[in-house]
Amino acid sequence: MELKELFTAANVSLDLKADNKDEILLELIDLLQLDEKAREMLFKMLKKRENLGSTGIGKGFAIPHCRSLVVDKLKVAFGRHAEGIDFNSIDGQPAHFFFLIVAPPIEISNFYLPVLGKVAQFCKSPDIEDKLKNLNSVEEYLELLGTISN
Repeated sequence: MELKELFTAANVSLDLKADNKDEILLELIDLLQLDEKAREMLFKMLKKRENLGSTGIGKGFAIPHCRSLVVDKLKVAFGRHAEGIDFNSIDGQPAHFFFLIVAPPIEISNFYLPVLGKVAQFCKSPDIEDKLKNLNSVEEYLELLGTISN
């Protein structure tokens, strides 16, 4: 599975407005278009996961992820925050780029860990921070995913 197959205009935002980590998580969850109860449950799961250790991997990236019963198949979202948010990243720098990954506890396709690995690899691509900062549209983001081998 290629990363570009997982994203559409509906689950990408290049203009996150949040002022803190919790608000970022909620904005990302909203991109998954879940009902209110599922939204709240997923938020609690992601907060628990973040309490175990931040998913801020450094260089401006964070990959909040968890398994949850609120989804019946793997779901992802991407968001960009221009100013950056303190996400307790390992390098102490603000995060600007957020990949949300959520999968059910038992997953027939077993994409969760491979997708997590592909996203982490994507975040290490040469000049990726500049490429993501300079995007003007979701279409450009989707094209970028297609050009990076994953």
